Amino acid sequence: MREGEQMNEQYHVRIEKERLVFSAAHFITYDGDVCEPLHGHNYHVAAEVQGPLDENHYVVDFIALRDALQELVDRLDHCMLLPTEHATIRVIEEGAEVTVTHGNRRWVFPRQDCVLLPVPNTTAEQLARHIGSQLLDALQQRTGSRPKHVSIAVDECDGQWGVCEMADE
Repeated sequence: MREGEQMNEQYHVRIEKERLVFSAAHFITYDGDVCEPLHGHNYHVAAEVQGPLDENHYVVDFIALRDALQELVDRLDHCMLLPTEHATIRVIEEGAEVTVTHGNRRWVFPRQDCVLLPVPNTTAEQLARHIGSQLLDALQQRTGSRPKHVSIAVDECDGQWGVCEMADE
């Protein structure tokens, strides 16, 4: 490096804790319109936030990040995850119940046990996207600043990670 030149520094923080886990049921479609059986996972969640250092010399307050992510994970714990934007899975709220249909299959769940997600399929990638979007909003509310780049990883089965990176352009 020549005199007077500065290094281009980039920073990020990562949070991956044993308690950032949720157990939930779901089913997805694949290969066009094949619908797998209802089943569950013990999902693990990790997050990275990238950005410049603030006046405190950190990217984001670890406590704010940890608490915001924990709240989001807790909302999904012990629930049935249902996609509301799927082309062929229909999700209908009827009082205290949610009726779900796909082709000739039909399920009825207690409403209080369901999380209706604005996603096209409840894959690990789409769960990561949903959590990431919610995390950006939560961090802005908690810290007054919205991160420019966040990466959320959702592990559905001991090493099978779906990752979504979100960046403001």
